[in-house]
Amino acid sequence: MSAAEYPVVSGFHPDPTVCRVGDDYYLAHSSFEYFPGAPIFHSRDLVSWRQIGNILDRRGQFLRGDGRPSGGIYGSTLRHHEGRFYFVTTNVGDAGSGQTIVSAEDPAGTWSDPVFVPEAVGIDPDLAWDEDGTCYLSWTGTVGGDDAAGNGVWQGRLDMKTGGFEAPPYRVWQGSGLAYPEAPHMYRVDSHWYLLLAEGGTERGHSVTIARAERPEGPWEPCPRNPVLSHRSTPHPVQNTGHADLVQTASGEWAAVYLAVRPGGFTPSFHVLGRETFLAGVDWVDGWPVFDESRYEFAPDDTAFEDDFTAPALGLRWVAPASEPEKIATPRPGGGLYLRDPGDRSPGLLCARVKDLRWEAEAVFAGSGRFEVRIDDRHRYGLVYEDGTVRAEARIGGVAAELGAVAADGDAVLRISAVECEAETMTAYGPDDIVLAVGDDVLARLDGRYLSTEVATGFTGRMLGVGAAGGDSLLRRFAYRPA
Repeated sequence: MSAAEYPVVSGFHPDPTVCRVGDDYYLAHSSFEYFPGAPIFHSRDLVSWRQIGNILDRRGQFLRGDGRPSGGIYGSTLRHHEGRFYFVTTNVGDAGSGQTIVSAEDPAGTWSDPVFVPEAVGIDPDLAWDEDGTCYLSWTGTVGGDDAAGNGVWQGRLDMKTGGFEAPPYRVWQGSGLAYPEAPHMYRVDSHWYLLLAEGGTERGHSVTIARAERPEGPWEPCPRNPVLSHRSTPHPVQNTGHADLVQTASGEWAAVYLAVRPGGFTPSFHVLGRETFLAGVDWVDGWPVFDESRYEFAPDDTAFEDDFTAPALGLRWVAPASEPEKIATPRPGGGLYLRDPGDRSPGLLCARVKDLRWEAEAVFAGSGRFEVRIDDRHRYGLVYEDGTVRAEARIGGVAAELGAVAADGDAVLRISAVECEAETMTAYGPDDIVLAVGDDVLARLDGRYLSTEVATGFTGRMLGVGAAGGDSLLRRFAYRPA
């Protein structure tokens, strides 16, 4: 498949940031309210990626804060400098921390306790170093809580040990004039510094723009061909392209990772997996980057998995919204997973990302349990097994409904799948239908549009969640496969 039309990391993996050390590439993502946060991947070829950890795996690194949907960990930057990896991000759920910086010798962990930069108020931070070792922090937002007049892209020379600035921060290039200039990444390439931005908002107008200067402070010269990447107002099946990060390959060429979505259904079309990670080649022409989206062809990684929870610890795919997996799940000796309500005002779910447009998944519970596909607490479809009955439920905004029920006893196989939409009219044509079933008994077939970002809003994608029902529950097995 072409990387122009298929993600190299599918499902809810937005705001990609990449770095290279020798022949090894490392890729990290924002993760919003889900903990542990900031999944990190490894590759040797830029197209086949394997998750090696979650950077923020302790609450001291990722403070829970308000725990709201689409809160938590926003856009980030991953870099390697003088033998150490650095990761800088924003936890918007904790207003006082500003920007958060952790570091590690091994990107698979363990990562350090955080250094906070409270003076840098905003999102999407970046780290870059000059030849003298001076560290520059760039970010989108304000300084010291300034009002809206101070909004924009800021930069300062940072003391990495204290999180303070060596001199007052200053505003830098504010973009090409499109809405919401954000997500700065700064690079030194040959004789120039380059400042890469996302503009146009993270919806259909999303774009990548760039400027260059002779020093990090500027003045900045915009590229005459801005935006250098955008699919806005085109029929391309991949949309919302932006939030890019550049990397020089081991052979001396250049590439870029960027986020995008794969919408479907009738206008305005709906994306359901969140923002995914795509890859493009990059050429330098007259001192400016030119994106080659069709450079990479690859066979996508197999997304299917089955988990009987016989391992002593949960796999890296399992995360929890506004809680911690260990508060919700405990592996049972010999296999299976005990699930409980954590009592912490969270949804009480153990979740894994949906990675395909068509898929089926099943959760086998002994006696009780719940299984759902969700965007957030107010947009979810699922099955609840308790008191000898499995019932199908839906929540769309402020409306909740029970859709059908069937008797069950002992082990129950709860099944959810995303299938082709069966629309009665053109305007009812959505990205898919969601089918809720117990074994071979279908309890509901629901419109997939209501579990899309265009309806639910926010920054996340579909997740599959399992949790307790009517007290503690035993999950025997979980399986997911693309259809």
